[in-house]
Amino acid sequence: MTHRQHPLGTGFTAASTVDDALAGIDLTGKNVVVTGGHSGLGLVATRALSEAGASVTVGSRDTDRAAAAVAGIERVQVSRLDLMDPASVDAFVARYLESDRPLHILINNAGFLPSAEIVRDARGYEAQLATNHLGHFQLTLGLHPALRAAAGARVVTTTSGAQRFSDILWDDPNFTRGGYDPGLAYAQSKTANVLFTVELDRRWAPEGIRAFAAHPGVVATTSFNSSVGAASQRAQGLIDDAGRPIIDPELGKKTEAQGAATIVFGATSPLLDGLGGLYLIDNDVSRLNDEDLPLTADSVPAEVVSHSIDPRSAERLWALSERLLNVPASS
Repeated sequence: MTHRQHPLGTGFTAASTVDDALAGIDLTGKNVVVTGGHSGLGLVATRALSEAGASVTVGSRDTDRAAAAVAGIERVQVSRLDLMDPASVDAFVARYLESDRPLHILINNAGFLPSAEIVRDARGYEAQLATNHLGHFQLTLGLHPALRAAAGARVVTTTSGAQRFSDILWDDPNFTRGGYDPGLAYAQSKTANVLFTVELDRRWAPEGIRAFAAHPGVVATTSFNSSVGAASQRAQGLIDDAGRPIIDPELGKKTEAQGAATIVFGATSPLLDGLGGLYLIDNDVSRLNDEDLPLTADSVPAEVVSHSIDPRSAERLWALSERLLNVPASS
């Protein structure tokens, strides 16, 4: 299989920040949607994109909490969005489309925190797959008219180096047969993010809509990573004995400003013009690396692997997602 996962030599590094990624970029007049744009990496991206001139709509389940978090940031509004609730996704889409604004950038960033016991949505779907992938799949399809109207748009989906550790569990993606493993469920959902990017770009690039999957690195201070507890964070080399974050960008251990940089880079960098369907890491295109590398405190493999960018799997996941959402199949 031929692939396009080749670093560009962007000049950025793993330590580059959102300010570095946006230097010289003017987003005046651009409309952006950021799911989970009120906390962690999403909030950093929201603030940086606003400072560059963009108007940002933050999608959040808790609109009061989100409004408080973004208070004082210019050109930011909050709209309710629960990615596990199809009706909520449809309502968010309807509100946006009724505004009759083109959508230049969609950042699918929100994620479900893994839990030891399986959580299911009202449909019986495993919560990480439902939130991290299916909700964003439904949202993106719904916003298609606004993305098309931008006459040049990008869809960036936040993924993870965890995509290395599991393909889609094709025979039982929702763990209906028991044997639930939260780490496996998370890895599957992050692989889904990349495969979705590959197929989305294939389908929509002719309309000027390009897609990227961005791995931000591991940021110890986000609620997502801190949710595992201090003992686990110490074992992973994310915090020291005093509980302070260990920052080592070359090992993928980043500040929030460094982690959000690759997301913002994917959303805005002119270096990516004419490209799409790619997995990004450290503010560049990742190389393909199928080596069987261990995950340790001093080694955090995160480059993309073949199963995450396989075009046949990407097309298969699109069809599976349509079936799970009970939407008409598209060509």
